[in-house]
Amino acid sequence: MDVLLVDGYNMIGAWEELKVLKDKDLEQARQLLIEKMAEYQAYRQRKVIIVFDAYEVRGLENHQEQYKVEVIFTKENETADQCIERLIKEFKNVRTKVFVATSDYTEQRTIFAQGAFRMSARELDIELNNIQGEIDVDIREHQAQQLKTKIPIDQEMLKLFENWRRGNK
Repeated sequence: MDVLLVDGYNMIGAWEELKVLKDKDLEQARQLLIEKMAEYQAYRQRKVIIVFDAYEVRGLENHQEQYKVEVIFTKENETADQCIERLIKEFKNVRTKVFVATSDYTEQRTIFAQGAFRMSARELDIELNNIQGEIDVDIREHQAQQLKTKIPIDQEMLKLFENWRRGNK
């Protein structure tokens, strides 16, 4: 499975919606980023790891999982870039492509040198918007395929008939 490593604060600082939210409530901005990346992960079938910089915070590295997205707060004296570089080395192999979402130019050069693919904050935002469009199309197609009947029947009765048709009781 391919992996997408996301520089969390870089995305929050680059995406207008999150940037505005950050000024009011940083925790809410982080949560919205995690939710967006959970949708991305579910739709693109890539493991997503979001790394938040805790460089100025004392303590050990903190791992959490929210909506099946791994969230890492770096350990004391470690930047998000250093953590991402370490993770690239852990995940990079013949079967796994590693993508890194960051708009930090220096980090992008380091990513290329390690054999990972880079994705800017803008590119990731565009991809998320494209995914939302694809989801909307899928929903419309699914709704169009629903059984249409000329007799007005409520949803509960339609489910009962569908279960009978499938041989379920």
